[in-house]
Amino acid sequence: MTKHTPNLQAQKIVGGVHTDQRHDSAHKHVAGTAIYIDDLPEPAGTLHVGLGLSTVTHAKLKKVDLSAVRAAPGVVDVLTYKDVPGENDVSPSGMHDDPVFAEGKVQFHGQPIFAVVAETREAARSAARLARIEYDELPAILNIWDLDPLKDRQVVTPLTLKRGDPDAAIAAAPRRIKNRMKLGGQDHFYLEGQVSLAVPGEDDEVIVHCSTQGPSETQHLVAHALGVPSHAVTVEVRRMGGGFGGKETQANQCAAIAAIAAKKHKRAVKVRLDRDEDMTATGKRHDFVIDYDVGFDDEGNILGVDFVFALNAGFSADLSGPVGDRALFHCDNAYFYPNVHAKSAPLYTNTVSNTAFRGFGGPQGMVGAERVIEEVAFAVGKDPLEIRKLNFYDAMGSAGERNVTPYHQKVEDNIIHRIVAELEASADYAGRRREIAAFNANSRFIKRGIALTPVKFGISFTKTESNQAGALVHIYNDGSVHMNHGGTEMGQGLHLKVAQVVAEEFQIDLERVKITATTTAKVPNTAPTAASSGADLNGMAAQNAARQIKDRLIDFAAEKYSVPADQVVFLPNRVRIGNQEISFNDLVKQAYLNRIQLSAAGHYKTPKIHWDRAKGRGHAFYYYAYGAACSEVSIDTLTGEYVVERTDILHDTGRSLNRAIDTGQVEGGFVQGMGWLTTEELWWDGKGRLRTHAPSTYKIPLASDRPKIFNVALTDWSQAYEPTIHRSKAVGEPPLPLGISVLQALSDAVASVANHKISPRLDAPATPERVLMAVERLKKEARGEV
Repeated sequence: MTKHTPNLQAQKIVGGVHTDQRHDSAHKHVAGTAIYIDDLPEPAGTLHVGLGLSTVTHAKLKKVDLSAVRAAPGVVDVLTYKDVPGENDVSPSGMHDDPVFAEGKVQFHGQPIFAVVAETREAARSAARLARIEYDELPAILNIWDLDPLKDRQVVTPLTLKRGDPDAAIAAAPRRIKNRMKLGGQDHFYLEGQVSLAVPGEDDEVIVHCSTQGPSETQHLVAHALGVPSHAVTVEVRRMGGGFGGKETQANQCAAIAAIAAKKHKRAVKVRLDRDEDMTATGKRHDFVIDYDVGFDDEGNILGVDFVFALNAGFSADLSGPVGDRALFHCDNAYFYPNVHAKSAPLYTNTVSNTAFRGFGGPQGMVGAERVIEEVAFAVGKDPLEIRKLNFYDAMGSAGERNVTPYHQKVEDNIIHRIVAELEASADYAGRRREIAAFNANSRFIKRGIALTPVKFGISFTKTESNQAGALVHIYNDGSVHMNHGGTEMGQGLHLKVAQVVAEEFQIDLERVKITATTTAKVPNTAPTAASSGADLNGMAAQNAARQIKDRLIDFAAEKYSVPADQVVFLPNRVRIGNQEISFNDLVKQAYLNRIQLSAAGHYKTPKIHWDRAKGRGHAFYYYAYGAACSEVSIDTLTGEYVVERTDILHDTGRSLNRAIDTGQVEGGFVQGMGWLTTEELWWDGKGRLRTHAPSTYKIPLASDRPKIFNVALTDWSQAYEPTIHRSKAVGEPPLPLGISVLQALSDAVASVANHKISPRLDAPATPERVLMAVERLKKEARGEV
């Protein structure tokens, strides 16, 4: 092992903030050496679990005969709800409606009824198929398309936002449109499925290695299921093979089952779902029905709008309440509504309980906003981009009053005008629109379309207590640094960004900061890594910890060398004390010898935010992230097939901590958003069985589906309006709605078959079949046949 010798002549550290650094595990991802839960060495005697899933959609359990299962080769035990020592529930909402194992009835096809614990995974899965279960089937609700959002059963209390008098404004408006849009869900399709490895310890202790975005929540819910205090459960995760929200709450069930079995049998237990089980038994992005009633004038100014966002919650509450809330928070996107009413409706159905997904309802709200813009544009005969710009919130620094959201928060940092103007110029939007019009006029079957859409995304958890984070930083007496925080790594580069923050604070090279696994034993009571807030919260917490240690070092050096504290300055890999310089390592060693504490726990809570859900008003978000995308597509009007010809993106990440990482997040977010709105179609049959439960039937975007020309740029002039970590901005979720530009471009191409006289009202996902049907419908309408 070689000793690190800092270059005392270096004028800049290697790997601080605002520098491009590769993902800390990138080489391991490529080489296949990155360790995930299923790669961990299994303790001797590890048992494996296979789940017994419901084969009907909604029914009372008349008889559950598991005798053949118990007698199968290799089976050690079979667990049901009776074997849960604590509470048979893993509900994140506190509604107690999400059982570990079904008890008395099943509410969706694929709901876990029992678990087989066996010597091998193959034995457990084979035995699970031998169960003899008799059902007393009940009527099932399979989708929300025909439900009444104002009358049918809802899983949680809906949210209502209101400002002004929308009823009067809409009634008095020169023009009015009232319609409905259907918007499909999306499977997370993470590369690593749900997996947990539980290792029992002494007394009531258990360590759970879990692929979870929320280690603290998993810890608490496992403890509830075991009937023990939270301090008895340690949850650890070094990295996930993707999460996208699908491991914010959905990881808890597998973790609880593994822990229950491990404690009962005093042996390590692993649960790993295969792809079919995972897609069948875990929640998705919520599908929505969006009803809108909008009043506007002849110029296209929106005067009043009334929204109802009905979402398919599934059989339990899970996170459907806050997902519906965030959809309402983003039903304005970047637009000012003088008078607005918006209501959510989290509807009960007999499908798997839908959950968090990148954007957390925000993208669904934005799609509703863009549909309204499109409807208004077709009604007044203008380019949708013109209507977008006409209805934007006032720009930052403007003295105008068009800056209040439907939830009564002022938009103080709006830079969407500049972003759209720069993208409009760099993408040559006007010139290409003219070229597309000429192309379409001379092309009989292939039609092209273009759209430029904005994004305004609010950053913060709307659950106030979630806006906090902790971190733990140690400096060892050789000058090396150990960093731990409450955020989780799912491929997005969070650990790297936080390490860069710590390196910057101490002015040491990045390689000297050790990234360690997230564990509840080091940092307790953390929020899930979600809401795009991972770097914001954990970066600030780590900075706080580092500054505590740094202040101690400064005070020590000032006293030891008899200089004022302001003459102790941290320089790259060294410290200037008065008129002399010593290495960082030397200062640390001296501090250790003088018994200076070189460890600190940091904490951060987001300031300013507050939210009153009952009143529908507050300062829900600390700041907003902005962006815009311009996409061009071509469609075959004979088949509905299409190609994304080109996409140009300009996205706001403030003073980016790491532009290389952030650019990758923008690219990936756009493609995932595009997939949601185009090819990723979830389909349940008439018996409530998910038929798109594998890569063979569920189409995520491939490399060949990316835009032929893909230009992605980050703003180089923006910085966060608020004092975020080094004035950077969140980048996890905001890029996903950039994919809306593809849906709007497809709509524009479809509209060309009727000379842009009729609004296509294209529902999503806009599969080739749906595009073809829209083309045929518009042709008929243009001929007056509908």
